[in-house]
Amino acid sequence: MIQESNKIKEFTDLISWKEAHKGVLMIYKICKEFPKKETFGLTIQMQRSAVSITSNIAEGFGRQGLKEKIQFYYLAQGSLTELKNQLIIARDVDYISNELFITILQQLNIAHRLLQGLITKSKLFLNS
Repeated sequence: MIQESNKIKEFTDLISWKEAHKGVLMIYKICKEFPKKETFGLTIQMQRSAVSITSNIAEGFGRQGLKEKIQFYYLAQGSLTELKNQLIIARDVDYISNELFITILQQLNIAHRLLQGLITKSKLFLNS
């Protein structure tokens, strides 16, 4: 039996959102160290992608229909993949070390797996 304290009441209760949020905070922290010339380039792109992940998870959570929920979770997944690409660029142009790249990528991979699980579980409910 699920205890009352374990029920998911808000999007912030979703483990996928929590792990993605950790990634957002990491991205904002590293972007502070990017060259000023990147303020309106890679910095803003990475921050927008990161925020889009958690925002789409939140919006999907707030939707009533399962198809809509899944659609927003897929958008979050797309933003997460986009952020991974931008992270590779940041590493390859020497804005971050390979060690930091690996640390952040591991966090994003955790969020990605959890998000995929959320999508899969939502699809099961949709098809049942």
